[in-house]
Amino acid sequence: MKIIQSPDPVLATTAKPVEHVDASIKKLVKEMKKTLLDQYDPEGIGLAAPQVGHSIQLFLVKEDPEAPFFVFINPIITPIYPKDADKKPNKIPRYMEGCLSLKNIWGKVRRAPKVKASWTDENGEHHEKTFTGFFAVILQHEYDHLQGILFPRHVIEQGNTLYKSHKDSSGEEVFDEMKI
Repeated sequence: MKIIQSPDPVLATTAKPVEHVDASIKKLVKEMKKTLLDQYDPEGIGLAAPQVGHSIQLFLVKEDPEAPFFVFINPIITPIYPKDADKKPNKIPRYMEGCLSLKNIWGKVRRAPKVKASWTDENGEHHEKTFTGFFAVILQHEYDHLQGILFPRHVIEQGNTLYKSHKDSSGEEVFDEMKI
């Protein structure tokens, strides 16, 4: 599958709920898994249906090459911040994020360190679980795709810097600050 690039309108649209987990959804999940596994430089760790042209509430996550796939259909992701987060926002870690739909664009985003998630998987089974750390960050990034939000919005709203990457003559990744 081809990964849709910004500024395609599908990436800025709120995705519709999946009505039924049927054969077409299972086929889409299978194709999305293959597409995510085929990504390199950078490797992908998450992929939302809008990124492959389907404006439905579905995304999958594979945190690292050894991890299993998690498939989230019609997810509800609730961020959980520390009690003093409003008084100490700088205590919440920022992670450098990139996106397969925004080639070579990077930026640090402050996200909730914990989320409560409720979702259906590709077998139609309902799940509820709390996730922490990097996995919670990935879930928030992918969930944003279903809301028509790309991570640079958060970078800008939080007063952080966006970067454009390229390879130097020795093949090393170089990050240049972008002027906005």
